[in-house]
Amino acid sequence: MTAVQAGISTREAEVLALLGEHLSNAEIAARLFISVRTVETHVSSMLRKLDAPDRRALAQLAVEWGRAARGGDVTLGLPAPVTSFVGRAQERAALAAAVTTHRQVSAVGPGGVGKTRLALAVAGDVAPEFPDGVWFVDLVPITDAAMVGATVAAAVGVGEQQGRGIDDTVISALADRRALLVLDNCEQVRDGVAPFLERLLAAAPKLTVLATSRARLMVPFERVHPIPPMSLTGDDDSDAVALFLDRAAAVGWPVAAEQREQVAEICRGLDGVALAIELAAARLPMLGLDGLSGVLADQLRVLTGGARADDRHRSVRAMLDWSVALLDPADRTLLHRIAVFVAPFTVDAAAQVAGATMDGLARLTEQSLLSATPAPGGMRYRTLATIRQCGLEQLAASGELDGVRAEQLRWCLAIATGLAQDPKPGAGPWRARFDDVADDMRAVLGWAVTAADHRGDAYALAVALANLAFTRNLIGEAQLRYEQAAALTGDPYAAGAALRQAAAVAGCRMRGDDMYRLYYAAAETARSAGDDAGTARDLATAAATVYRFSGTFAELPPAGEAAALLAEAQELAGDDPAASAAVALAECGVLSDTAEADLSEAVKRAERAVDLARTSGDPLAHSAALDALAAVQCWAGDTFATAASSRQRVDLLAKVPAAPAAALERTNALSEAAESSVGVGDLAAARRWGEQLRDLPLLAERGDFATSRLLLADALAGNAEGVLAACGRFRDAWGLSGGLHTPTLATAAAAVAMIHGLRGDETARAEWLGIVDELDVAPELKAGYSRVFDALVLLHEGRAGEAFALLATEPDEMSEWAIWVWRHWYLAVRAEAAALSGQPDARDQIAAARPIVAGNPIASAHLDRAEALLDNDSSRVLAAAAAFEAAGSRYQRARTLVLAGGDHAKQGGAALTDLGLTPGTP
Repeated sequence: MTAVQAGISTREAEVLALLGEHLSNAEIAARLFISVRTVETHVSSMLRKLDAPDRRALAQLAVEWGRAARGGDVTLGLPAPVTSFVGRAQERAALAAAVTTHRQVSAVGPGGVGKTRLALAVAGDVAPEFPDGVWFVDLVPITDAAMVGATVAAAVGVGEQQGRGIDDTVISALADRRALLVLDNCEQVRDGVAPFLERLLAAAPKLTVLATSRARLMVPFERVHPIPPMSLTGDDDSDAVALFLDRAAAVGWPVAAEQREQVAEICRGLDGVALAIELAAARLPMLGLDGLSGVLADQLRVLTGGARADDRHRSVRAMLDWSVALLDPADRTLLHRIAVFVAPFTVDAAAQVAGATMDGLARLTEQSLLSATPAPGGMRYRTLATIRQCGLEQLAASGELDGVRAEQLRWCLAIATGLAQDPKPGAGPWRARFDDVADDMRAVLGWAVTAADHRGDAYALAVALANLAFTRNLIGEAQLRYEQAAALTGDPYAAGAALRQAAAVAGCRMRGDDMYRLYYAAAETARSAGDDAGTARDLATAAATVYRFSGTFAELPPAGEAAALLAEAQELAGDDPAASAAVALAECGVLSDTAEADLSEAVKRAERAVDLARTSGDPLAHSAALDALAAVQCWAGDTFATAASSRQRVDLLAKVPAAPAAALERTNALSEAAESSVGVGDLAAARRWGEQLRDLPLLAERGDFATSRLLLADALAGNAEGVLAACGRFRDAWGLSGGLHTPTLATAAAAVAMIHGLRGDETARAEWLGIVDELDVAPELKAGYSRVFDALVLLHEGRAGEAFALLATEPDEMSEWAIWVWRHWYLAVRAEAAALSGQPDARDQIAAARPIVAGNPIASAHLDRAEALLDNDSSRVLAAAAAFEAAGSRYQRARTLVLAGGDHAKQGGAALTDLGLTPGTP
C-alpha cells in the first residue's frame, strides 16, 4: 500500500514523514507552521485510515514508505555535497569496513586532508546498514565544549526534556536506534566530545559513531583510522591528479593530456593535501600551470622541513598563505576579518562586522576561499575551518582581532535586540533567524567574558542570549546563560535578577534542586548588598520551593532546613510587600508540614497569603498563593473551591508577558485547573485547559506531561479516538525520558488503560496499567483514581458487584492526596454500583452522595440514573442520558441508553461502537 492508496492527503503525508523522523507533535507543528491541535487531528485521521494501533506504528510505516520511495536511501541526514567526490577508492572501502565493524571510528588526519568529504562519502555508502537513520553533526560552529550534546540533539531532531539535561535527552533518544552519527571536526571541542561519546556509546548499544578529528579522542571503543593525503602513486594517474583535473575543469580550465605530468609535480609539491590542491586548481584561470608551478616552488621551498606530518600542515599553510598573498590588500583584510564568523553569514552581517561588500565576498568565493549557498534570507557565505583558523591567527598577529570581535559583539547585541522585539517570537521564521546567529552569539560571548573592557556588554549579551534561548525552548542553555550573566556583573541587583530567572528556568526544567540552590544564591547576593527585604524574599521563595515543587527534587534538603530559611526570612522581611507575600507563601508549606498541623489554621494562612500577594501587585505571587489555597481547599475536601481557585490562577496569568517564571506558573496552573475541572464534572473546561497545556512550547519535548490532562478529559468523556491519537505521544515522550518516575502522570496512564478496557483490549490495558506501576506511584496515592477507572470498566462489563467491592473504602479513610479531585466520582460510581448490584443500602448511598456532588453535572447524572434504575423509571433514565450528553460525556450517554433496554439499548450499543468502544453489558 502507498500513501495515495490509503487515502492520505498531502498534508497528512507531510505529517507522516516527520513522524518517521521521530519528531514530537510540537516540532511537527513548528516545521509545518500549523497548530499542534491540527497535527493531532492528522495523526488521529491516519491512525484510522491506516488501521495503525498507535503512533509508533505510524512512525515505522513512515520510515518504510520513505525508504521505498527513495529506493532504500536513508541518508536524508547528510548534507548534499556541492562538488563531486574524487578517488580514494581503497581508503573509502577501508573506512566503510571499519564503520560497519566497530562501535566508534575516528578518522584522524591533518587539516585540509579531506576527512570530512571522505566521511560523508562513507556515511552514504554504509547508510543501508543503519535503518534508523544517519545524521551529520558539524562541530565547527561550537566553541563551548558544553554545547556538544545540544548540537547533536539539533541535528538528530530532539529537544531538551524537563527533568533531564540535553545530553541525557539525546542519549535516551538514540538508546535503541541502529543508526550512524557522523561527528565532524571534533578536535576543537574534544574535551566535550569525549565524555559525551563515552556516555552515549555505553547507553546506545546499536549506535555507531564516525568522528573526524585532527587527533584521536581517547575514548573507550575508539578505533583510530588515519586518513592519508590523496594518493600520489601512478604519477599523472594518481588520485591527487584526478582531483586537480576535476576542479580545474570546474573553473573552466581543462588540462591537456600532455600537461598531466606538470599537474602531478604540483600535487607532489602540495603533498597530496586535498584542500591545497583545490585552492591551487582555483588559481588556474589567473596563472596557468606554468605560473602556478613557479609560485608554488618558491613558497614550498621556504616552508619545507621537519617531520612528514608537519610538511603536510605546511603544505596547506603554504597554499593558503600563497593564495592570500595573491589577493589585493582589501580582499586580504576582508578574508581575515570574516574569519570571526563561525556559522554561515549574510552580506549584511559581513558588512557590519568586517566592512565587507558584495563584490569582495564574490571575489573570495571565486578564489575558493569562501563557499556560497543560497538560503531563504539570501546568499550565505562560509569559510572552511582551516582557512578560518589561519584568518584568526593573522588577525591576532596584526592586533586587529579584538577590534573585529568588538564589532561582532555590537552586531550580536543588535541582532538580539531585534529578535527580542519580534512580534511573533518563537514562531517558525523567528526560530530560523535565531538559529542562523546563535552560534556566533555563543562564540563572541566566549571571547567577551575574557575581555575586561567588554564585561558589561558580555553581561548584556548573556542575558539576551538566555532570554532568546528560553524562547527557542533551549531551556538548559537559558539557565546556563542566566547563571553566566549573574557571574559577569558587579551589580548585586542585576546578579540577583539573573539568578531568579535561572531559578525559574530550573523550575521549567523540573529541577527542584537547582531552583532551591539558585534562590538561595539570589538571597546571598541580596544580603551582600544589604538588601534585607530582597534577602527575605529569596530565602522564603527557596523554602516555598521545597513544598510547591517537591516532586521535582532529586533529593530534598535536610529536614528542618526550609523552616530555618523561613525563620530568617521572617526576621528580615519587615513591611516590604513582596517579602511579606513570599514569607506568607512559605508559611503555607512549612507550618502545614507538621504532625500538629491544623486544617482551619492552614486555611487562614493560605487566605492571608492570597491577600498579601494581591496587595503586592505581582500576578505571579498571587498565582502561587492561589496554588497554596487550592491545596488546602483540597485538603478540606472542598472540590468546588479547589477548582475555582485553580481557574482563577489561569485567568490571572492569561495576560502576563511570557518569561520563565510566568511559563512555570502557567504550566502548573493549567495542569491543576484541568484536573480540578474534571473533579467537578466540567469536562469542557478540563478539555480547554488540557488543550492549552498540550500546546505550550515549553512542553514540546514532554509530550507525556503535555497530553496528560487532555487524555484524562477525553477518556472520561469516552473520546476513544482522541485518546488513541494522543496516547502515542505520551508513551513516546515518556519512553524518551528514560521512563522517569513521575507520579503526576499516572492518572493519565490509568485513564488510557480504562479506554482500552472499554474497548475490550485487555492486552493494551495491561500494558498501560504496567506504565502506571512504572511511574512509581505508591498504592495508597493511586487508590482514588485507579479504583474509579477500574470500577467504570467493571460496570461496563456488567460486573457491578465487583465494582462495588472495589469502592468499599470510605473516602474520608483515604489520604486527601489520593481522593484529591476524585471524591465526587468515587461516591457517584460507588452509589451506582450499589444500585446495579442490588445492595440493600443503595438508596442510602445515593442519598448520602447527593449533597456532596450537588453542582457536579456528571456525578449528579450518575446518581439520577442509579435511582431511576432502582425505580424502573425509563423516562428518568432517558433524562439522565440527556444530562450526560449536556455535560459532554458521550460515553455515559450511550451507556445510559444501553441500560435503558429495548430499542434504546440498540441505539446505545451503536453509539458505543461509533465511539470505538464495545457495546458493553447492562
